[in-house]
Amino acid sequence: MTKKQKNNLIRIIIALVLVVAFSVVFHFTELPWFVELACFLIPYFIVGYDVLLKACKNIRNGQVFDECFLMSIATIGAIATGEYLEGVAVMLFYQIGELFQSIAVGKSRQNIADLMDICPEVANVLHEDGSITEEDPDDVEIGSVIIVNPGERVPIDGIIIEGETSLDTSALTGESVPRAAHVDDEIISGCISLTGMIRIKTTKEFEDSTVSKILELVENSSMRKAKAENFISKFAKHYTPIVCYAALALFVLPPVFRIILGMPPMWLDWLMRALTFLVISCPCAVVISVPLSFFGGIGCASSKGILVKGSNYLEALADTGTIVFDKTGTLTKGVFEVQDIYTNGDVSRDYLLQRAANAESTSNHPIAESVLRAYKKEFKNEINYSLIYDAEEIAGHGVSIKYRETPDGVVESVDKRSVSGEETHFKIYAGNMRLMKMVGVEVPEQHDEGTVVYVAESCLGNSETDENENLSDKEIKYLGCIVIADELKETSAAAMERLRKQGIKTIMLTGDSEKAAKLIAEKVGVSEYKSELLPGDKVNEVERLLGEEESDDASGKTEIKSRLAFVGDGINDAPVLARADIGIAMGAMGSDAAIEAADIVLMDDDPAKISLAMKIARKTLKIVRQNITFAIAVKVLCLILGALGIANMWLAIFADVGVMVIAVLNATRALRIK
Repeated sequence: MTKKQKNNLIRIIIALVLVVAFSVVFHFTELPWFVELACFLIPYFIVGYDVLLKACKNIRNGQVFDECFLMSIATIGAIATGEYLEGVAVMLFYQIGELFQSIAVGKSRQNIADLMDICPEVANVLHEDGSITEEDPDDVEIGSVIIVNPGERVPIDGIIIEGETSLDTSALTGESVPRAAHVDDEIISGCISLTGMIRIKTTKEFEDSTVSKILELVENSSMRKAKAENFISKFAKHYTPIVCYAALALFVLPPVFRIILGMPPMWLDWLMRALTFLVISCPCAVVISVPLSFFGGIGCASSKGILVKGSNYLEALADTGTIVFDKTGTLTKGVFEVQDIYTNGDVSRDYLLQRAANAESTSNHPIAESVLRAYKKEFKNEINYSLIYDAEEIAGHGVSIKYRETPDGVVESVDKRSVSGEETHFKIYAGNMRLMKMVGVEVPEQHDEGTVVYVAESCLGNSETDENENLSDKEIKYLGCIVIADELKETSAAAMERLRKQGIKTIMLTGDSEKAAKLIAEKVGVSEYKSELLPGDKVNEVERLLGEEESDDASGKTEIKSRLAFVGDGINDAPVLARADIGIAMGAMGSDAAIEAADIVLMDDDPAKISLAMKIARKTLKIVRQNITFAIAVKVLCLILGALGIANMWLAIFADVGVMVIAVLNATRALRIK
């Protein structure tokens, strides 16, 4: 409990003891009314002075109708009519309910508060002279070397250049099993080094690091409210003034009618009914429990490595009926390895791999990185970027570069033109079959056992001219192809199975060939798949699917059947993530653009977390609906009973505080979703 909560608890206990003591005393003794009033005012002011002050401040600021105003009017009115015990009891139990709600909110905040602790206050920066200084992570530049000792958190993203350790990533991913980290491994901020000292070369500034982005996402999540929350805000804004005027009418109109009919007005009786009506009408149960439920759901998700950017996205996810997956880096690990190299004619294997590596060196795509790894492993050498110019990445097709070959590295070109003694220029193409067709290259044999990179080149001669623009089809020679395979994530198939059991339709979109896409789809178990898609085609496909999720009724209005979510990780997925109803990004390997465009981020790239997110969202929304239905139903029933004079002040206390406590207890269930 916080200091404020402890102080409130002490006030409640003191007031409760005094109320019980005075009730016993006045039950067995007869004392003047003013003595009884003075005695009960002591616990009343002890427990309720802050409510009275807040009501006065709100009235002064023009914000009259709120729960503090309702409690103040109802309790002062009860005391004024001689119902001292009831008046104090209303304020006492109201404060008990407020304390209970405060503790519940504190617990729901705990998971997010834990996230706030993942950010170290200092970074140990190692300088060239061997000295170490503690600096603010914000001041550490890219390329600096920082030291992380056992038990310390990693302050900034980087690459390990010395040492090895086990990493505790539970605060980021919800995964309790430590992960081994070695030299050349990428490491993200917020992890704890458990077993060894490591030196890290920073690759990002602090504001762009993982931990900083997580905190930003979490801090902004409360700004995006769900429809249910917006409904409750509007409901409370109009509801409170209405019940206040209704209570005033209940106090005034019946006695007036009784006077007109020649009956006793019974002002005191109708005043008590109006005050009871006010206590019952307090909207605390609904106003508190609904946002608390969403906050609990977001906190529960964050503790399991699922960052939800707002309760509106949690609500939309609960209504999702279709989830569309990108393949690479989402259902697969995105770690491609060269499986086979097929050459054309008398082209050597080394020549093909060299040409492909030079072309792919200008791309950061996982496929390109796999070709480069194979090249470095084969030749034990780095790419000479000074020989590459005019690189162009053709979206959905591949890449092309111009390449100058020097006499130092004499390699006979495929069209037998000698490069000995002078510099010769080539244009190299590396990509899929669409690229080969685009440049007019005939491929004698196609391969579809995996992702295939086809390679072709044309010789430009001895100068950096644009002669290639006028080349005929015959001058571009096909060199061969490289077959690359991507490994499925261990949890992909289980994730699809869980989503199927939850009634979710799963669709995979990929740029792979039909045969390769079918093979992956069968292994994973998706409902449908679409292959050979360009980035723009993915957007069009999602647009089509969104159209299927909508229908026009008889009045011409568009009715949304269910929501559609898209899961991706690459920069080319950002437009689709933004277009879908819900965008879900892979946070560990995903690009910054994808994470920025997404509404939900999976910090450990585990597709199985999607079904868990669905479970959390649906249970949270179920709790929200339960609270709204229960609270409003009890309120309406008790309001009717209060207006008829059947409900007394004690039933009013239950209708207010009791319902609020039950609703808050129900809301805290959102924190405990396994």
